[in-house]
Amino acid sequence: MDSHRAAFVAEAEEGITDLNNALLALEADPEDAAAMDDVFRVAHTLKGNAAAMGYEDVSSFGHALEDLLDAVRQGEREVTPELMDLLFEGVDTVEAMVAEIADSGDVTTDPSDLERRLRAMEEDGIEGGASDESTAGDDETASDESGERGEGGEIEGGGADDGGAAGETARSVPDLPDAAADLDAPVVYAAVTIGETAMAGVDAALVLQALDGQFDGHVTDPAPDALEDGEYDEGFDAFVAAADPAVVAEGLGALTQVEAVETAVVGDGEADSDAAEATDNDATNPEGDVAEATDGDTVEADDTAEADGDTAEAGDAGSRSGSSSGSADRDEIKSIRVDVDQVDELYGLVEQLVTSRIKLRRELAESNVQSDALDELDKLASSLQDTAMDMRLIPFSQVSDSFPRLVRDISRDLDKQIAFEIEGDDVELDRTILTEMRDPLVHVLRNAVDHGIESPAEREAAGKDPTGRVRLRAERERDHVIIEVVDDGGGLDADQLREKAVDEGVKSREAVEAMSDDEAYDLVFHPGFSTAEEVTDVSGRGVGMDVVRTTARDLDGSVAVESDPGEGTTVRFRLPVTVAIVKVMFVDVGGTEYGIPIKSIAEVARANDVEEVHGDEIVRHEDDLYPVIRLSERLADSGAVAAGSGASGSTANAGEPVADATEPTADTTEPTADAGSASTDGGVDGDGMLVRIREETRQVALHCDAVLDQEEVVVKPLDGPLSGTPGLSGTAVLGDGDVVAVLDVVSL
Repeated sequence: MDSHRAAFVAEAEEGITDLNNALLALEADPEDAAAMDDVFRVAHTLKGNAAAMGYEDVSSFGHALEDLLDAVRQGEREVTPELMDLLFEGVDTVEAMVAEIADSGDVTTDPSDLERRLRAMEEDGIEGGASDESTAGDDETASDESGERGEGGEIEGGGADDGGAAGETARSVPDLPDAAADLDAPVVYAAVTIGETAMAGVDAALVLQALDGQFDGHVTDPAPDALEDGEYDEGFDAFVAAADPAVVAEGLGALTQVEAVETAVVGDGEADSDAAEATDNDATNPEGDVAEATDGDTVEADDTAEADGDTAEAGDAGSRSGSSSGSADRDEIKSIRVDVDQVDELYGLVEQLVTSRIKLRRELAESNVQSDALDELDKLASSLQDTAMDMRLIPFSQVSDSFPRLVRDISRDLDKQIAFEIEGDDVELDRTILTEMRDPLVHVLRNAVDHGIESPAEREAAGKDPTGRVRLRAERERDHVIIEVVDDGGGLDADQLREKAVDEGVKSREAVEAMSDDEAYDLVFHPGFSTAEEVTDVSGRGVGMDVVRTTARDLDGSVAVESDPGEGTTVRFRLPVTVAIVKVMFVDVGGTEYGIPIKSIAEVARANDVEEVHGDEIVRHEDDLYPVIRLSERLADSGAVAAGSGASGSTANAGEPVADATEPTADTTEPTADAGSASTDGGVDGDGMLVRIREETRQVALHCDAVLDQEEVVVKPLDGPLSGTPGLSGTAVLGDGDVVAVLDVVSL
């Protein structure tokens, strides 16, 4: 995909999300003038960008959407459920067209039938009530004989001056560049202001494309190549051949990328009476100054670039040629668009740097060489690593912004009333985690609306508000993010879940009777288990919740369900903020080396105080009992020992065991070597070491033969046959080339 098309698609996708949410706000409060202005502005920008890129099908269809929205804005049409459904269907059609542009660059969707229905709703107030001939959608039909459209203040045929944005200027016209000497007279000078933008090169390219299409010849200063590279300061000069100043101003002012344009005939010294200027919206005119283009399309200046909230008025910047006095006061560009593949490539290079740094440190240690330069490299690599990881962080809103529309559509399909809230949409997570979590969150939200929230009649009978509430909340908790989906519906009945599990053969009667309520709630994650009484288009097939848990665990996270019968249900995800590079402690299990994430470890100690209670081994810490998991047995049962052995081989001489170590920290890299060799007989006579896991992660103590070392490593997820192996979260490649399995302490 070329850069211009990619930029258009990215901006269009953002605009579609904004349009969905603006329409939801309008549907919730039809009297909200600000919501109406947002809807109209976003729709207009989408249409204008499509026209500038040459996607006429999208632009024409967007014009029909815009005209219907304008009828609503002028009070000619009421906001009804039928009208909103039609508008949402229109947005979905635009989204489909943009997806086709992203895939192939061409639009194959035929929106003519929906466009006819939009026109019928605009003109007659009913869907599909008019013939194709009477609702053709061209602008001559949309205007009356007087050249005015309704009471919207949109004037036809008057040029930019009639829009209230024009006037004579004292614009100084620069000398004609050498490259413009061959342009046919009269030559019109245009001072084009783009303003502050995140896509300077793309915006300039779209203006150049419009100049190529509308006029016979032109020259720009800077040259087109420099403009397309973004090498200009918020604006540039254009010299157009054999044109009228008002026509140039009108044509360029119609582009959403152009904040302002002033024109004059070269040789006159200043703008004549035909000079015109198109400016951005300002606070005193929220609907924006508009002018009617020659083909009848309504022109409204876009507000995408407002560095300080002030509009550019004629003559306020002084002479454009040879003057840069205002440039020092302009805000610098604060952000850039970077392709995600480039970010991933950078991150991959950082991972290689981390591995090489580990290898170098090991080689120097083996040679008994101390190096201050290596310590400095450690600091620089760590800083680069943190920066690269931060670059991958994106706000939760990148995913959550599409959920209000989802909940709205499902609730309408089910005839339920839902108030949906989102909290913490500015919380940032790794792009990979957020991408993988989108589908699980969609499934949980569907369940909340379908299974969780009762019908309005059922809620009223139970003494509840007929409108159910669903809340999506994200919150940062140290190096994790907690995401919750909370509903105030009927909740889960633990006894009913137990009976369902027995009926479907998921668990035996004895097993479910021994379950606590929390354990019974976890039954919803069992493959094939569903509480739905009937299968619907929304849910009930017994697929999904097991995938939800698998996805969370694959991301080194977890998911749990809490419920209060009659009051509601909470599905809580606990996910790491970032992935890949973590600090681990290496342990020896039967001659094989494994890694345990440091963030999960509370304490490391000798296995001196292991007790046996009712046949189970435990260790006491303060007033709590921690079950002991012998890694040699558990990993053998799960098949992880074989996986680890094949990856790393024997590590019997990797290091001496650590004695009496507590609270491992990030800067502890050298093990204590006074404990002697560890036994591997697995007895309870004090042999081996215990790694006590943090209570909030899992209240257990892991028994190993020896604790070896700590290192920062690059963790790769398991692929192929090893994917989903219980007890393993991934593998780490060490500096000497060894591959070590990293344990998942939650699923052991």
